Amino acid sequence: QVQLVESGGGLVQAGGSLRLSCAASGRTFSSYAMAWFRQAPGKERAIVSVINRSGSRTYYADSVKGRFTISRDNAKTTVYLQMNTLKPEDTAVYYCAAGRWGVDPDAFGSWGQGTQVTVSS
Repeated sequence: QVQLVESGGGLVQAGGSLRLSCAASGRTFSSYAMAWFRQAPGKERAIVSVINRSGSRTYYADSVKGRFTISRDNAKTTVYLQMNTLKPEDTAVYYCAAGRWGVDPDAFGSWGQGTQVTVSS
């Protein structure tokens, strides 16, 4: 398994931007697909975006398509989520995850502790 630590969350006004980072420990980072999930109060954890091991393939939930961009730097063992044009409905705890390509939480065996993103209207 790999240890994951997210950072970059915070409070932002609607229309603003945030960049989340997820730093991974270990030398096997490039062997994992990486994903961002989010969980709003009272709701289930939901996929936001996935990136494959090389960074050549990405997936976005319809709700964030065109606004969010996932990327990774295998040399720095870090995955990023650039979030633009944020909306109040983007408010959630955002989790970084490492595993195999997929959109279901069961595809990912390692999780970060989460970082809070709050978008005010």
